[in-house]
Amino acid sequence: MNERLERVVQWYPGHMAKAMRRIADYLKLIDIVVEAIDARAVRSDANPMFDELIAQRPRIVALTRDDLAEPATTKRWIADFAARSREAIAVEARSQQSVSRILAAVTARANERSGLSRVIVVGVPNSGKSSIINGLLKRGAAKTEDRAGVTRALQWFRLGTRIELMDTPGILVPKIESAQAQWKLALIGAVPRERYDPYEICVEFHRWLVARTGGRTSVPDLAAFAAERGFVRRGGELDEHNAAQAYIKAFNDGVFGRISLERPGEDDQAAA
Repeated sequence: MNERLERVVQWYPGHMAKAMRRIADYLKLIDIVVEAIDARAVRSDANPMFDELIAQRPRIVALTRDDLAEPATTKRWIADFAARSREAIAVEARSQQSVSRILAAVTARANERSGLSRVIVVGVPNSGKSSIINGLLKRGAAKTEDRAGVTRALQWFRLGTRIELMDTPGILVPKIESAQAQWKLALIGAVPRERYDPYEICVEFHRWLVARTGGRTSVPDLAAFAAERGFVRRGGELDEHNAAQAYIKAFNDGVFGRISLERPGEDDQAAA
C-alpha cells in the first residue's frame, strides 16, 4: 500500500489540548479508568498519551462496536490485553445487556475500595464513550452522534451512591504518524468528515482489504458500489466522489459484514 495519502489526515483542535490538560488535573482524583477503543482498529484507536496519564490506576478497556468487528479477532485482542495484565471487555455500547459487563467490572473495582469511587471514561473521538455513559446510567445523559467531536466538555454523572462517572471529550494524538492509522481513523469516524477525502479513504481501505484477503473478498470496490447504488452522473459516468461518503457509512453500518482492521501481533506494513 502507498504509505502516503495525498491529503494528510490530522485533527487536534484547541479543545482537545485544553481537555487533555484538564484530564491530567482530574486524574489526581480518579480511582478507576474506563478506556473506550473501537474493536475494529484497536492499535490505531488507542491514544498512547493516556498510558502515561493513567499510569498504575485500575483500567478497564471497553472494546466498543463489538458487533462490527470479527469475533475471533476481538477474542485475540482480549487475550492480548490480559497478557499485559489489562482487563478488556467487548461491548456494543447501545446494548444494555452488553454495557452491563462494563458496569459489573466497574462495580467490582469500586467494591475493592471504601467510600466514593470516581470513574473517568476516556478515548479518541467517536469511540463510544458517551454511549457507554448512557448505557451505564440507563438514560440519555451524554450527547451521542455518529460523528467526531460531539462531546466538548468534561461532564460528571452519578451512578448509584458510591460511583461518580466523568465523560470526557474524545482526544486524538497531536499528530497521527502513519498513513495506515490516518485512513483507518477516518474510516471508523474518529476524524470529522471535512478533515479527509472520502474517495481516498475508500480506495485505501479496499486496497488494504484485497491485500489482506488475497483478493478473496465480497466487499465491492468504490466503483462497483457507486454503480450498484446509482451514483451516476449525466452521460453515464460514475460519481465515485459522492458515493464515497455513502460507502463509509455502509462500512460503519455493517453492510459489508464484520471487519477488523487490525489484529494482535500483526505488522501493519506487512499486512498492507
